[in-house]
Amino acid sequence: MAMRGRRLPAFAATHTARQRPLPALGQHTKLARRWQSTVGTGKTGHIEAKADESILFVDNLFPLKLSSLLLWRPWKAQNDVPELLKKFDKTSLGVFDPVSLVKRAIPDSLSVNITEVIPRTKEGGAYVKFTHPGDTSASEIQAKLSQALEQNPIKPWFSPFRGISTGLVLGRPWLEDLYRLPKSRLRVEFVPAKDSEQPDELSQEALYSVFRRYGWIADITSQPPDSKVLPKFAYVDFVLVKDAIMARNCLHGFVLQEEGSKAATKLRLSYEQRVKPHNIWKWISSHPRIVIPILAAFLATFTVIVFDPIREFFVKHHVQRSLEFTNSKLYKWLKRQTSDILSLGKKHGSDAGLNALFNHRKDLIDSIKSSLLESVDTFVVIQGPRGSGGKELVMDQVLEGRKDVLVLDCKPVMEARGEAGTIRKLAFQVGYRPVFSWANNLSSLVDLAIQSTTGVKAGFSENLEAQVVKILQTTASALKEVSLAGRKKEDQDANLSDDAYLEAHPERRAVVVIDNFLHKSEEKGIIYDKVSDWAAALVQSNVAHVIFLTTDTSYSKPLSRALPDRVFHQVTLGDLSPQVAKQFVVSQLEANARSDEKAKEDEKGGDGSPLKTDSQGRQDLQELDECIEALGGRLTDLQVLARRLKVGQSPKKAVSDIIEQSASEILRMFLLTGNKTAGEGVDKERKWSVEQAWYLIKEIAKNDSLRYNEVLLANTFASSTTSSATNPEAALEALANAELITVKSHHGRPATIRAGKPVYQAAFAKLLEDKVVKSRMDLALLTELSKIEAKNIDKAEQELTVLAGLPNAPAQASDRVNYLLGKLQASQRKIEVFDKEMGALKKVLAEEA
Repeated sequence: MAMRGRRLPAFAATHTARQRPLPALGQHTKLARRWQSTVGTGKTGHIEAKADESILFVDNLFPLKLSSLLLWRPWKAQNDVPELLKKFDKTSLGVFDPVSLVKRAIPDSLSVNITEVIPRTKEGGAYVKFTHPGDTSASEIQAKLSQALEQNPIKPWFSPFRGISTGLVLGRPWLEDLYRLPKSRLRVEFVPAKDSEQPDELSQEALYSVFRRYGWIADITSQPPDSKVLPKFAYVDFVLVKDAIMARNCLHGFVLQEEGSKAATKLRLSYEQRVKPHNIWKWISSHPRIVIPILAAFLATFTVIVFDPIREFFVKHHVQRSLEFTNSKLYKWLKRQTSDILSLGKKHGSDAGLNALFNHRKDLIDSIKSSLLESVDTFVVIQGPRGSGGKELVMDQVLEGRKDVLVLDCKPVMEARGEAGTIRKLAFQVGYRPVFSWANNLSSLVDLAIQSTTGVKAGFSENLEAQVVKILQTTASALKEVSLAGRKKEDQDANLSDDAYLEAHPERRAVVVIDNFLHKSEEKGIIYDKVSDWAAALVQSNVAHVIFLTTDTSYSKPLSRALPDRVFHQVTLGDLSPQVAKQFVVSQLEANARSDEKAKEDEKGGDGSPLKTDSQGRQDLQELDECIEALGGRLTDLQVLARRLKVGQSPKKAVSDIIEQSASEILRMFLLTGNKTAGEGVDKERKWSVEQAWYLIKEIAKNDSLRYNEVLLANTFASSTTSSATNPEAALEALANAELITVKSHHGRPATIRAGKPVYQAAFAKLLEDKVVKSRMDLALLTELSKIEAKNIDKAEQELTVLAGLPNAPAQASDRVNYLLGKLQASQRKIEVFDKEMGALKKVLAEEA
């Protein structure tokens, strides 16, 4: 292979040190240190070299990493770095000066004269332009120089293991100051040596013979034959970056002609970023059916390892209340110091009234307390109408002073909007955090996208059931730790297992109170199913005692499914007796009067006279017996009465207002609604009709109680014309859940029906006294009864038509015909009576305002 080179026009102006040629290295004159950019006056970036001059490239004079530090000011790098390195010489560290390295690298025995030194900081070297005698070629000088450096290596301060090396520049180097850093890959472009010639693409063998002298070559990649990119090119990959730097600076612009080719080819070299093969990512992207399930399992494992212990920690401290400020020593001390100042009469009045209530229910309280001290694997269920004081009884009396208590209120959970809101509310109730309720919606979208593209369900998202189970399981683990927190190694039964220890010490178990159980159970029944199963697991594994508070009488269905082989400890809370109700109201009034009187005495200084209570000073309280009998013994109604009496109302006036308010509430919720559920913002069909509600109101106002089966047989329930209220038992259950009525049981079966609250009895009577309401509702009820009888007539007529069509009028059908005729006649007479009554009611509605 023959190679020949030619010179390009030299640079217009090349700066030299101190504007004069550098002396020969054999002389002792000090070299200048003002290194300047050699881009020339024309800014073409090429180096001027005369006919008797040659150029060497000396590498490893600057640290390559320094170039990355100067990238933000690339146009000044040629000047700033030498100025920075000059400081080493001024402190007697001339060995760090790159010019001194060049002086040491070129021995005095070589007859060369250095004319210019051009630094290349980003490539870690410098160009050295020199002249030499005519009888010695530049290649011979370079060979001697390489042999001398091999025998006596010169190692700079930043590279103690590799010395500097030199290479003869065969081409025309381009001193660009572009934003390009050295790489181990060189892009070799084949350009024409002359404008009129077409360059030949060099083979890999030719490229190897040219570039191998500069270092180990990892690979040579030719341009694909079908590529239309011009000029033609090839990639040469060196093992080391320093070898690529040397080859690029020595061979850029080199002209050669391969044997057998017609034209010469000039090499144009540039650094190229090697594209690393992404084999792992390629395999992952091509196997989604394997990778996605593995990724989902990894995320689940990561969540369990990282977040579950954190969540258990927060649930544990939520149960123990250890992170609450009210349990801190500072708060307790402040409370002791300011208890007299911050005491409020309202609170004392409430406590006094509740104490009277709790004294009445002392047997129930003792019964529940004793069940918490026994190792009985069953639930404690406290059922009572809303406002019967069940929660106050449990929290203020049964569990008073008990530390490890978890209260799970189902009402906010069931009233939350959407699955994310439900999960967030449930997590808040048990202290489960952190919770990323919003992430499930995002995971669902990712699942949908992956499934639509790959056909595989990733499983990143979880449905509501799975998330509820996860929260409850974490809570169960935390409750077990809480129950075992008081166990010590010094105990006599320290050798027992955890389960055996909890079974032997039921008093150490935590208590879980599930309030408002079965609230809106028809909307999210899956929540109650999972809560019931979780509670059953807690009591069966002796982790905690579970107390259910509910107003629903059908609580036994879900609880029996979760715990089928146990008998529940059932406590039913009813209304207070008139005597206890009066005592409750009077005790609240007396406590409030004491607080007000004491406040006045404190302001006046006190005269030592005995305090005078409201019950002693108000003569109208003698009416209280009669008023409480009309109001009933519902705790919430009694509290409303006590508040009205505190502001100065008489008992009769207060009870009259309460009854009137209850009547208005019944009228709005049950009688003046359409076919949608009262009180709901969504359109949802109810399971009872207005006529059925009015029938019960009217009959209960007359008789106080009704027989359950008698109501089922009434035409309004048995043959209702409302499509959603055709099931009479479902209608009664729905009305009971809405608290219009209360169904009393006898030996486990429904027996009697009474008003939902004692005050409703008087409210029902109040509604009957309103002629307009009574006439309107009776008219609706009679209209429905007329429709029922009209249907009976239609059925009888249809059957008579069929019988009349029989041939020869058989005698066997005469009895059936007579029966149908009698039934038809009876229905017709009822319709006539109903029409007469309806006419009178319409007259009332027309006359009354």
